[in-house]
Amino acid sequence: MKRLHSNVALFSAALLLLLTAGCKAAPPAPSEPAQPAPQPVVVAPEPTPAAAPAIDPAQASAPGLDHITGADVMKLTEQFLAAAPKRYIGSPGHAAAEKFIRDQFAPEVARGNFVDDSFTANTPIGPFTMHNLLVKFPSSTPVKKDGIIVFASHYETNYPLKDINFVGANDGACTSALLIAIGKYLRNHPPQGYSVWLLFDDGEEAVANPPYRQDQWSDANTLYGTRHIAAKWSGDGTLEHIKAFLVADMIGWKELKIDREGNSTPWLEDLLARAASDTGHSRYLAATGLPIDDDHKPFKQRGVPVLDVIDYEYGTPTDSEAFHHTEKDTIDKLSAASLQADADIFLDLIKLIDQR
Repeated sequence: MKRLHSNVALFSAALLLLLTAGCKAAPPAPSEPAQPAPQPVVVAPEPTPAAAPAIDPAQASAPGLDHITGADVMKLTEQFLAAAPKRYIGSPGHAAAEKFIRDQFAPEVARGNFVDDSFTANTPIGPFTMHNLLVKFPSSTPVKKDGIIVFASHYETNYPLKDINFVGANDGACTSALLIAIGKYLRNHPPQGYSVWLLFDDGEEAVANPPYRQDQWSDANTLYGTRHIAAKWSGDGTLEHIKAFLVADMIGWKELKIDREGNSTPWLEDLLARAASDTGHSRYLAATGLPIDDDHKPFKQRGVPVLDVIDYEYGTPTDSEAFHHTEKDTIDKLSAASLQADADIFLDLIKLIDQR
């Protein structure tokens, strides 16, 4: 999972200093490793309706949601974990996770609004095929609102933890379920402003042989999926249409406190606070937070407004990371109340970004 800009071993001390002396400015983000030049193929932000394949009536009748409940998201999380408890790159569970996500979006597949962005990533232990799964919900008023809001969550589990019973219930599973629920809602309630794209990104975690160590995380050995697609969209012209890139990460647990994350765009942080207030969920937001390396980083480096909705502290009062990247990251740590707050806040963020 992600890395704090400060030393994790000194995290508790850093928090104490923040309370007594205020938060210091984060050091400048290092330059992203060079990406291969994308092919100069211009891709329209939305598929052409005339070219869409015929829709199977059985697929077209796949149910959506009239509203999203925390119970909906919890049920989807349970189903996702049952289908693919271990989802590390190259495993059968990884392929099962992709199938599960694809199956949830049968109508979008039929309409040509589901994209499997497959690519090869060169990792410290060799090349791996990875898959960014993209679901598009076009605006119903594209003339008035020409732009895209992207919601992203990584879905894979940590490769160095492949030999233990790590299922990543909070770290990847519940936020993937949240995006699925948002997609089912948008199926019945198409975006009235900007188009909304859901990105299930791959390769967020470091890839290295077990055992897991914190120092396996580096700029070159993480965020494979979002580094790849940010470079691709920069080359084909999509990037200039993105109004906001929002990441959901580790926000399902019972003691949810969403950080005011230091690498996020300030006006989006302000809209997050407003969305929480609008929906009666302000209690789930923390007043402070540290800069975190996460899937928003490659887009921030290209000038896209970004927001990382994350609760990095995931553990006990004496060890704030006791559940993070351990076999204790299980579904019993989650709550429908936290997932309800997440869904309400994200749907309100769409409205607020549209109004801006």
